[in-house]
Amino acid sequence: MGTSDIGLIGLAVMGENLAMNMESKGFSVSVYNRTPERVDSFLKDRAKGKNFTGAYTLEELVSQLKKPRKVMLMIKAGRPVDLVIEELIPLLEPGDIIIDGGNSYFPDTVRRTAYVEDQGLLYIGTGISGGEEGALKGPSIMPGGSEAAWPFVKEIFQAVSAKVEDGSHCCEWVGADGAGHFVKMVHNGIEYGDMQLICEAYQIMKDLLGMDNQAMHQVFAEWNESELDSYLIEITRDILAYKDEDGTEIIDKILDTAGQKGTGRWTAATALEEGEPLTLITEAVYSRSLSSFKDERVEASKILTGPRHEFTGDKSILLKHLKDALFASKIISYAQGFSLMRAAAKSHQWKLNYGDIALMWRGGCIIRSVFLGDIKKAFDKNPELSNLMLADYFQAQLDRVQTGWREVCAEAMRNGIPVPAMSAALSYYDGYRSERLPANLLQAQRDYFGAHTYERVDRPRGEFFHTNWTGEGGVTSSSGYNA
Repeated sequence: MGTSDIGLIGLAVMGENLAMNMESKGFSVSVYNRTPERVDSFLKDRAKGKNFTGAYTLEELVSQLKKPRKVMLMIKAGRPVDLVIEELIPLLEPGDIIIDGGNSYFPDTVRRTAYVEDQGLLYIGTGISGGEEGALKGPSIMPGGSEAAWPFVKEIFQAVSAKVEDGSHCCEWVGADGAGHFVKMVHNGIEYGDMQLICEAYQIMKDLLGMDNQAMHQVFAEWNESELDSYLIEITRDILAYKDEDGTEIIDKILDTAGQKGTGRWTAATALEEGEPLTLITEAVYSRSLSSFKDERVEASKILTGPRHEFTGDKSILLKHLKDALFASKIISYAQGFSLMRAAAKSHQWKLNYGDIALMWRGGCIIRSVFLGDIKKAFDKNPELSNLMLADYFQAQLDRVQTGWREVCAEAMRNGIPVPAMSAALSYYDGYRSERLPANLLQAQRDYFGAHTYERVDRPRGEFFHTNWTGEGGVTSSSGYNA
């Protein structure tokens, strides 16, 4: 009979830190890595004298675990997860639990849950956010999959998760099959949006207002004491003041090409599949892609023209407007993210609790902020809220800050400074609040060239009509479809 509470496969940074977190909360942990030397070095270093057991084969790992066995994978997403699952299944018994704690694409988790359950086992796909520090000190944990597994892992997961001021755990059961990894994917999409918005504010301060890093550091420090209080604003404050070994600020030495691991692209692709206008987050993904064209941009800067960066107004007023624009755009980012979750929940028949999700993101994770408490309140008041912008608090805030938001977008465009996320957010807001959009003309165009039909304002919804625009098209119309 095994004695360890949980087994963990994968001793890279996240896996190692999460194992240390579990042990520090009183759980016994067996660890395995496909490179045996990694197990040895961990046991001799960080794990020395602590309640860890090393395993050098999967058979040995499984034999060390209490029943029902809980095996957590902290390995690279994709095929490696499938390969380890195949190796584990013959070693486990009915009721044992396989947990994927990596950044897996949620359709893979849907598939894996069904497959593992068919083998008589239970499966959890859980999002974990917070990076290295979060894994060690308390991340946001978003589990989904086989609900029957939740009572067996709840104590461990909630013990190691982050806590908010009232002691609430940043970990609750999310939903069936891929729901946990889906919510983590949306979290990362919002993270892309938040980071891009901050970068746009930084560029306006640097290139239009001519502020140095110390001045920008001070602004972000002040913003972090306001409604913008968040982890990403906090680390931006610190980054701008960080000195290299030679005493100069390191931010100016970093090449302006951004990387990405795919979760933002997955979020944008899922939004397209669901028909959700996730415009801000998609622009954030495209902005990273555009940044990677460094050599092309250097050449284009010598050929393509634009206005000079020249601001003649009151800098203090524009800074106030910039704070408002950042806050307003942040509201839109979350509004779009929660709308995508609502659409996907309907498609996949998940019962998502949006207030709980906001609470799970209040601590530990990369997008943690005071702001999320207001989102929880909005969904607690109205669980059926169709769009976050319609909640009383956010409607009032958007009304308060939209003048500054518009001023910033206009000033940036006049000066040739790209603000794709802020301007996309503003366009979404204006589109969503428009009683009438020019889609009537678009429908006429579709009907003209493809006989795709249209509805009429003077007839009931659901009736479709076709016009013979040229007199040569006849009365035959295309079958109805949306594309």
